[in-house]
Amino acid sequence: MIHYNELAKWGSASLVIVSGGLAGHYAALGMTPVQWLGAASAVLGSVSVAVAVRVWPAPARPKTQRLRD
Repeated sequence: MIHYNELAKWGSASLVIVSGGLAGHYAALGMTPVQWLGAASAVLGSVSVAVAVRVWPAPARPKTQRLRD
């Protein structure tokens, strides 16, 4: 079974690859400075998401279950 954490890691890694690939493709075709700035911010944003997914602390799980009354 795929867990949310694993799905988030693979999704963020693919986001970095896709945004970097698209930015490189359009850079090869020729871009204006404003487009360069947009592409750079998109790549930096996707890298930030990937770092946040891997560094963000997991929710704390209780070590023992509480007994019900």
